[in-house]
Amino acid sequence: MPTNRVNFPRRVSINVILALACGVMLSSSPLLTMSQAVAPAAQSMPPISSHDIADTWQGTLHAGRDLRTVLKVTKGDNGGYKGVFYSIDQGANPLTVDSIALQGSEVKMSLKLIGGTFDGKLSSDGKTIDGNWSQGPNPLPLVLTRATPETAWEIPKPEPPPKPMATDADPNFEVATIKPNNSGATSMQGLTMRGRNFATRASSLNDLISFAYEVQSKQIVGAPDWMDKERYDIAAVPEQEGAPSPEQIRIMIRKMLTERFKLTFHHDKRDLSAYVLTVGKGGYKLSPTQVKGTLPGIGMRPGTGGVMLNMINATIPDFTGFLQILVLDRPVVDKTGIQGRYDFQCTFTPDESQFGGHSPLPPPPAGGPAGGTVDAAATAAPSLYDALQQQLGLKMTAERTAVDVIAIDHVEKPSAN
Repeated sequence: MPTNRVNFPRRVSINVILALACGVMLSSSPLLTMSQAVAPAAQSMPPISSHDIADTWQGTLHAGRDLRTVLKVTKGDNGGYKGVFYSIDQGANPLTVDSIALQGSEVKMSLKLIGGTFDGKLSSDGKTIDGNWSQGPNPLPLVLTRATPETAWEIPKPEPPPKPMATDADPNFEVATIKPNNSGATSMQGLTMRGRNFATRASSLNDLISFAYEVQSKQIVGAPDWMDKERYDIAAVPEQEGAPSPEQIRIMIRKMLTERFKLTFHHDKRDLSAYVLTVGKGGYKLSPTQVKGTLPGIGMRPGTGGVMLNMINATIPDFTGFLQILVLDRPVVDKTGIQGRYDFQCTFTPDESQFGGHSPLPPPPAGGPAGGTVDAAATAAPSLYDALQQQLGLKMTAERTAVDVIAIDHVEKPSAN
């Protein structure tokens, strides 16, 4: 799928991916595939009039390659509309539309799961909706046409979820290629497991240890400087059949660290400043996932007035792990007690302590305000702490607490491929 990239500072890319969901791609691409998403079936209904949008609509998004989209709109219980969206050239899995409204001739639609929105205008004859699809900073034109039984595109059946790796397997990478990354990046730009292909981009040894052992970089002590500065691109394939679980992925990385980096360490306890995540007074605001599977998809993209974190099929430990590896400067302790998997988004304005001091937002233009608009400050997203409370019903506070640390005994630069 072509990527419509954002020109953000190379030091920290806004397109960072921590995508472990098989078939879930998280990026700033104009359209995003959800190969395991499920939504209730929608039946096409004959329109009451040319200005009723309850029907089947279809159109082609020109995004490097042509992507056919289908939108099935039905009447909602409260007199409004509800819908199901398909990208039939990217797996044709149904996505529940979060909101769709017709106001006069203006049509607005939102799909929070993939960070997508559509704004269009219904034609006077009711046959087309001419508008723009947005899933990042660069909207793309999209014209939806009312389908007829003769013109309607066939929606293929969704692909079945991949067969999981056996729970009693002793997983390891059959092949692992480690190459230096000299791009100048100062943070990990991606860690993915797509099907049976594991990959990282611009990951330091500290990043790999943090992910494999679920710790923050400040919990790694006694390490040589190069562990945090030298970066690698890694490609690997498991020896065992099936799609690995998150824990099986961590086990394989741990074995690779031992075999290729000769890593040995011991555990210890230290009093460190940490963030503690709890549920706010009003309860949490998380939606159960639409995705089938055991692996999460986590990513970032530009949001309204800031950065949007997009979590798909994620647990709270998945979320706190992402925060402490890529966003925050200290460990994050989960005390929410929340179980299960959720789809949710959080949009915030980073401060100087986050992302290693290298904000993924573009710098303000010379002689102008941040974001390039006069009212940029008025439209800025809240801080991460306020956004968690307002958007997710979660509270994050700083406190000093005893945490486990990994004390490095021995480590070497990676052996040859």
